[in-house]
Amino acid sequence: MNTLLRIIAQRLALGLLTLLVVSIVIFAAVNMLPGDFAQAVLGQGATPEAVASIRRDLGLDQPVVYRYLQWLAGAVQGDLGTSFAKANFAAFVGSGSGSGLDTVASQIAPRFQNTMFLAGVSAAIAVPVSVTLGILAALYRNSVFDKATNIFTLSSISSPEFFLAYILILFLAVLNPILPSLSNIYAGMGFSERLEKTLLPALTLTLVVTAHMMRMTRAAIINLLSSPYIEMARLKGLSPMRVIVFHALPNALAPIINVIALNLAYLITGVVVVEVVFVYPGIGQLFVDAVKIRDIPVVQASCLIFAGAYITLNLIADIMSIISNPRLRHPK
Repeated sequence: MNTLLRIIAQRLALGLLTLLVVSIVIFAAVNMLPGDFAQAVLGQGATPEAVASIRRDLGLDQPVVYRYLQWLAGAVQGDLGTSFAKANFAAFVGSGSGSGLDTVASQIAPRFQNTMFLAGVSAAIAVPVSVTLGILAALYRNSVFDKATNIFTLSSISSPEFFLAYILILFLAVLNPILPSLSNIYAGMGFSERLEKTLLPALTLTLVVTAHMMRMTRAAIINLLSSPYIEMARLKGLSPMRVIVFHALPNALAPIINVIALNLAYLITGVVVVEVVFVYPGIGQLFVDAVKIRDIPVVQASCLIFAGAYITLNLIADIMSIISNPRLRHPK
């Protein structure tokens, strides 16, 4: 137990260090974007004095290192700053902060909930489907079913998300109006209606992530089928399905958990294109809108949340793999 706790503590420390390094990269990259918010708001005809005034009011004239430390200190306390686009400039100049409704956190919170709902629906479909297809593909290895499953999943993962999205819109919303093509989610919407409007983007994400999880499940199980304990289980007269589900699958959990966690991380961090196609009001759509108008605090906060979600899910995958496979606790 002490060894496990020590490994978990090391992983957590490494995760925090990684997040710190990522925050530096995010801040530097965002501040290297061409143009700025003041110029975007005032337009091409703005005078240098007006641009300089807005930059001074927003603190954009401060040194980069000072602004980074100020942003990092606020982020540690849960304060992600004030949105440039939503802030009341008069109040901002007078008090140095926007109203509570103008904070980045207040904008991101409902969007992040929508993104988590989309990721949850996608995971609820993709994980069981992928694991089931992987088990069946391993059970009927080199059969027509195995080859057809591999062709279909590889075709879906090789296609861009926007292409799959438009194909699904064509067949499920235009030619056969089963699901709505636009995911106009709003606060107070009922669960069934929200689920209906989320299904099409969720199916798009499912097609994208299923292949990786299915193929890893298949490969992990096939690698174990030649093990002595599997041969013993077969000699006892157990059915092939029982051998795979009750003997091979539990010992193949470590790589399967890893690939599932990585794909869950993608469902949260890789939804930008899908949300834009379906006009889904998630954090990905907010991120794209913020980049267009150079709303730096929103862009930085969105990137930090994406990075934090990815690192967290990787840590969970690492820890779950160590728990499921005791050999990983002993590096030698």
